[in-house]
Amino acid sequence: MYAIFRDGGHQYKAEVGKKMYVERQIDIGEGDKIVFDEVLLLADDGEILVGQPTIEGAKVEVTVLDEVKGPKVIIRWFRRRKNSRRKNGHRQRYTLVQVDNITK
Repeated sequence: MYAIFRDGGHQYKAEVGKKMYVERQIDIGEGDKIVFDEVLLLADDGEILVGQPTIEGAKVEVTVLDEVKGPKVIIRWFRRRKNSRRKNGHRQRYTLVQVDNITK
């Protein structure tokens, strides 16, 4: 069984027991539970439910494992023949979660 849910403008595919990175959740600590209720699609043993746009009553329950940083992205600005260069970096923060349960 798997579900596709929406959070923070992104869509994620969740399966029970799977660890995944989602957008950073503010004021959430390690071991806390989160429930995502914007489930767009449910698939179970060949049966597929598609929401219009979401499935009523469907939920994905996860446990927070950690807050982590993604890979470093380097941003460079360069103007030729003007001796103008800038370099900047960014590391996005994510929440590592484990899917506990998917309910219809």
